[in-house]
Amino acid sequence: MTDEQENPQAVTESGPSADAPRAEVAVATAPEATAAPVAEPAAEPAEAPAADLPAPVEPAAPEAHAPVAPAPVAAAESHPAPAPDAVAAIAHAPAPAPAAEGEVPPAALASDNPGKWGRVDADGTVYVTTADGERAVGSWQAGEPAEGLAHFARRFDDIRTEVELLAARLASGSGDPKQAATSAKHIQESLAEAHVVGDLAGLSARIDHLLAKAGVAMEHAKVARDAARGQAVARKQELVAEAEQISEESTQWKVAGDRLRAILDEWKTIKGVDRKTDEQLWRRFAKARDTFSRRRGSHFADLDRQRSTAKTRKQELVTEAEELSESDDWGPTAGRFKDLMLEWKAAGRAPKDADDALWQRFRAAQDKFFSRRSAVFDERDAEFAENAKLKEELLAEAEKINPQGDLEAARSALHKVQERWEQIGKVPRERIRELEGRLRAVEEKVRTAADAQWRRTDPEAEARAAQFRERVEQFEAQAAKARAAGDKRRAEQAESQAAQWREWLAAAEQAVATR
Repeated sequence: MTDEQENPQAVTESGPSADAPRAEVAVATAPEATAAPVAEPAAEPAEAPAADLPAPVEPAAPEAHAPVAPAPVAAAESHPAPAPDAVAAIAHAPAPAPAAEGEVPPAALASDNPGKWGRVDADGTVYVTTADGERAVGSWQAGEPAEGLAHFARRFDDIRTEVELLAARLASGSGDPKQAATSAKHIQESLAEAHVVGDLAGLSARIDHLLAKAGVAMEHAKVARDAARGQAVARKQELVAEAEQISEESTQWKVAGDRLRAILDEWKTIKGVDRKTDEQLWRRFAKARDTFSRRRGSHFADLDRQRSTAKTRKQELVTEAEELSESDDWGPTAGRFKDLMLEWKAAGRAPKDADDALWQRFRAAQDKFFSRRSAVFDERDAEFAENAKLKEELLAEAEKINPQGDLEAARSALHKVQERWEQIGKVPRERIRELEGRLRAVEEKVRTAADAQWRRTDPEAEARAAQFRERVEQFEAQAAKARAAGDKRRAEQAESQAAQWREWLAAAEQAVATR
């Protein structure tokens, strides 16, 4: 059994009664009752310490003696302790040098050198050293004086840990600056009566620095809230303007309705607008929605009337189509069905059920007519295919005609081929050009041979050649006579004219030779 269990009143502190209940032993190492709660719940993972805090080190082993806490149990339970890992990391880290000009470092850990910050006198009274001198903070009767001093130093380190947690959360932006300032003020107010041993002046300076930072952070938060409020108002004004434009102009009813619902959903997510402004903007938005709903209702009422008219017109078109489905006048009837389709589209939409039923009847009438026409055309196409085969056989015979031998016999054979060609009849459209081209080639061959024979027997061509020959001889004689007379100029002129006529003679003789 420990000393504390044998003598629960062995340790006393200035202020509380020596008869404090034994139940208080359970919270002997909790922070001072006068200290304010940490800004965030202990269950939340501790944030990393600020840049000016040292790396965490392992905590010291707990003392064997558990002193009586000066505050009631209820006060300690109302403010949960910080997360143990984060507390250990901050509480047992040495105080670093200031990170920047004006930065106040954390107070020194009292548990590292408790004798620097206080003492225990011969009768067990524990004192802390302050700027104003020594102040009694408790009494230690259950062990060595160093153990008592270490106990009160750990009490100081607990308070220091709370301050550093507030500083870390404030630096990381995870804590509420206002709550941090409130907690820091409560801790600072409790320091004057705190039953602890440690660097109270350094801790107070650290708290002052923390309060200054919290004040700056609160000002920044206020500016941010004002900016966010302005952005929220501006966004709602944009949404209202868009809704008003939709309500007056849009005729894309589904798209516009979906967009208004999306605007409403976004509207609900926008917070921070003052009540008066929010109500004014909401009235404008609600009015825009009502205007759009009235326009859309009027549109669909007109649409219902138009669909009733379209139903009547489509019934008439279906009746006519069913009558035409029995027609054998393929060309005109097919053209009329095309016109009916255009009129069907121009009639507009009837009510959906009626429109679908009428379309099925109209389509059935079309299919019936075109199926009958296709059957007839298939039969005709088979006939045309047979005709094409016969014309191919006839072309094979025609392409054997040789007009170079007996031209008259060739002409007679071609004439018979042409007569049989017409008797055979039509061929498929895609074969017409091919077959007609082959026949025209035979006809051209016979025609070319006839033209050549005609040129060979043309008396006018021979007469022209004789005339050209005579003129050549005349000019040659004139040139010889002039040269004999010594008239060089006349001789050259006559020779030039003779050369010209000689060319014409050659062309005429060539024409006669090629006949």
